[in-house]
This record gives sequence, structure tokens and C-alpha cells, in this order.
Amino acid sequence: VTMTEFGDFISALGEFGLYQKLLVLFLSLPLLLSPFQMIGQVFMVVDVPHHCNTSWIRAVGPNLTEEEQLNLTLPWDADGAYEQCSMYSPVDWDLSSIVAYGLNTTEKCSSGWVYPSAQPPSLLTEFDLVCDRKDLNDISQSVFMVGLLLGAMIFGPLSDRIGRRPVFLISILLQGLFGVGTAFVPHFYVYVAFRCVVGASVSGILITVLALATEWVGVSSRPKAVLISHCFVAIGQMILAGLSYGIRNWRLLEIAGSAPTFALFFYIWVLPESARWLVTKGRIEEAKKVLQKAASINKRTIPPGLLEQVFFILKLKPEKQIKSGSTLDLFRKKHLRKVTLIMSCAWFADSLVYYGLSLNVTSFGLDVYLTQLAFGAVELPARICCIFLLQWFGRKKSQAALLLLSGLMCLVITGIPEGEQPL
Repeated sequence: VTMTEFGDFISALGEFGLYQKLLVLFLSLPLLLSPFQMIGQVFMVVDVPHHCNTSWIRAVGPNLTEEEQLNLTLPWDADGAYEQCSMYSPVDWDLSSIVAYGLNTTEKCSSGWVYPSAQPPSLLTEFDLVCDRKDLNDISQSVFMVGLLLGAMIFGPLSDRIGRRPVFLISILLQGLFGVGTAFVPHFYVYVAFRCVVGASVSGILITVLALATEWVGVSSRPKAVLISHCFVAIGQMILAGLSYGIRNWRLLEIAGSAPTFALFFYIWVLPESARWLVTKGRIEEAKKVLQKAASINKRTIPPGLLEQVFFILKLKPEKQIKSGSTLDLFRKKHLRKVTLIMSCAWFADSLVYYGLSLNVTSFGLDVYLTQLAFGAVELPARICCIFLLQWFGRKKSQAALLLLSGLMCLVITGIPEGEQPL
């Protein structure tokens, strides 16, 4: 009964008036930085030429040129280049013996790696994410995704318990602190731990943005509100391409992509709590204030009788008598269980392909920065078009058609010859 009555509030103050438009705008600003946190690491681990550190030979041949040193201490690969992950084992011979007989026994790099001196500091060069340590890059990205999962599990229920607004503010604070803090970490494992916290904060922001954007607007305007906020994610992807192109030092790039979060602390004064959540918690006076403020900005008037009607209903049925829902409720009824399982499979497939492509832009054989720019550029019209697709064809048909289309395109791509990357 409460939520049915609350729909009347939204209709009275305007389903998508100036107040809701400003709210969606404010909620969308943090999403400009979300792509940086999610896929920015791709641009911090750009592969560069490297080889084993073989300075050991300098002890017996201090006058060797760099080319002579490498010729004596590094084996060649099949392409005629120096091996990047192996070296000739150090020996106790003098230089003339090494030159005369050469070295034959190889081993893995035991004293680190050497990178181009002109290369700006990157995650790869600073933490040696090459050869046997190459998998650490993928592991750190997986840990970030674990952070997203933990954030959903923690901040989702927490936003139901203490409210959307405090969880949103906490998430912004964590993203700013640990995002900027990542730029100053001394060790790679500390970097991974910080990234996990950032992932959780990103999840908290995405969850509360969705909740506030939908709970403050009418049912017919919800697709518009959510997808407008999603457009800021696409714009953020294009900003990421420009940022990463202009800032090649990974620590400075991390600061540039995280520090703007601190500019959003004015939300403490302007961001409202969800009136719908306040009503469900029985906090009627607070709900009245935010609803009346929204109506005032929208130049609408909420009938006083409507406010008193809901107040009377909740007085008869206080919060403690209202049964709280849980995740298990999604599986108790047949229809909800079917929809939940189908959507879980759809999200799994969508996330697998979306992040699989986004995190592999360096493998496309094209300029990585232009590829990232194109990714954001195509998402912008796609998200805008979804507003109309959902209105014209509904959720089910749009979802099915777009999943089918994307699946077919992925299959077609696998049939394109390797020499035709631009196609």
C-alpha cells in the first residue's frame, strides 16, 4: 500500500521535472570517472621492449659497449631479436674466454630487467610485470573485479539499511582516498589491495546511482533517467582515451583519474536521500521535507491530504511490522526465480564479453588510444537509442535482440583473417 501511495507523490511533484533532471546530472558526474577505475590499468601496462639485466659482465669487461654486452650475454629468438625472458648464465671466466668460447647455458632473468631509458614510468616497468610476472597484471585486474563483487554484497544491503545517500557519500570518499593513494604505493601487492577497495567503492556508487535515479522518477521515465546517467560512462571512456594519451606516467595518470572525486564533496549539502526509502523506514517528516522541496523546484504542489494519507497508513503499520525483504525472496516464487536466473545469465555473458573486449584493446592491432575513443563514441548513441528501444519494444524484446546481435557479431569477428584488423 505504501509504495502504491508513493507513486502518487511522484505524479504530483512531476515524474521527471527539473528537480529529477538536476539529481540525475549530479548522480552522473561520478560515472565520468568509473571507466578510468575499471579499465584505466590497460593504459598503465603498455608493453615495451625489455631484456634481462646482464650487468654482471661489466665486472670483467667494464669497457664493453651496450651492443657488445648484449651480444655476449643474451640469446636470440626465432625472429632475430634478443630474448626478453632469458639470458646466458653468468660465469667466472675472464672476458677473453667469454669472447673466444661464447656462453651456451641459459637461465631465466635473475637480476631484473632493463627497459628503454626514455620510457615514462608504467606499472609494467616499475613492478616488472613481464615474463613470469606477466600474469600479475591479469591477477590484479581480477582482484579489482572481486572488489566490485564485494562492493555489491556490502553496499547493496547497507544502502537498504542506512540509506542510499550515506552509502553514496562513503563510496565517493573511498574511491577518492584509495584512488589517489594508489598513485603512492611502494609495492605491487599494496597496489592490488588498494585496487580492490576502489572496486568496492565503484560498485557502491553504481548501486546507489541506480537506486536514487529510479526511486526519484516516475515509472515511465526510469529508462530515460538510468540511460542518461549511463551516457556519462560512455563520455568517461572517451575522456580516458585522452587522459591516457596525454599522461604516460602511471602515477600521474592515477592521480588525474581519481583526484576529481574530491570535487564532488559538495554532495554532502545538495544530494537528497531517497524519499521512497524514507517512507519505507517510517521517517515521514524527512520524506515530507524532501518531497516538498522537489515539488517547489518543479513548480508543483503536493496536495496536503496526500501527505497525511500516507502518514496515517504508516502510523497504523509502523516499520517494525513491515516484513523486510531479502535476496532469497527472488527465488521463492516461480516467476521471480525464472526472471532472476535469466537475468543472471544475461549479465554474466554481457560482462564477460564487455570486459573481455575492453581489457584487451591493446591486442586489436590498432592504436590503443583511438580504439578506446571509438569504444566510448559508439556507446554514446547506443545508450541513447536504448531509451527509445525500451519505449517502443519493451525490455524483453530489446534484450533478446541485442544479445543475439552481439553474439552474432562476435562469431563473425572470429572468421575475419588476422591481417584484416581494421575491418
